[in-house]
Amino acid sequence: MPSLHHTPPSLLSALRSLSLQSPSITSSKILPTARAFSTTPSLSARKDDKKNKTDPRITLIRYHMQHPETPRPLRLSRMRALRHWTIHRAWMILRRAKREREEGELMRMYQSIHSACEELRTMDPPGSKNAGRLYRLAMEKKGIFGKGGVPIEYARFQTDTPGKEAWNHGWTR
Repeated sequence: MPSLHHTPPSLLSALRSLSLQSPSITSSKILPTARAFSTTPSLSARKDDKKNKTDPRITLIRYHMQHPETPRPLRLSRMRALRHWTIHRAWMILRRAKREREEGELMRMYQSIHSACEELRTMDPPGSKNAGRLYRLAMEKKGIFGKGGVPIEYARFQTDTPGKEAWNHGWTR
């Protein structure tokens, strides 16, 4: 257990400056100022600079929200809001059912392809010369991207952010 007798002198002087003194002594004597914890200069200039800078995205949002041509937000009565919510919920349920139906169809197709590939792989006996030959041929992708073509995944580097221009409207074939 550390002892209080081995405290560094700088810490003791900082603690002494924080000790309570009697009012008669403080009126006749100026209290010593405590040193700052850090020796680096204060960052107040940077803080003031940040307050003055506004994010351009926030400026754009404010501009479009307060633009005179922006339509006012809908004010719906209780019944109209309930009808709106009911229709919106029904639409979302319909979209979910359609999405699940499409995902089920894709899953069925994937399972069918998987079982066909597995059948091709296990068609020949394991010790033979041509074991898995049909499977390897089926997995080759020669000529499916056109003459000398590459898969679309390699058309642009895969990144977490979209490209500089989302859509090239001037592109023609």
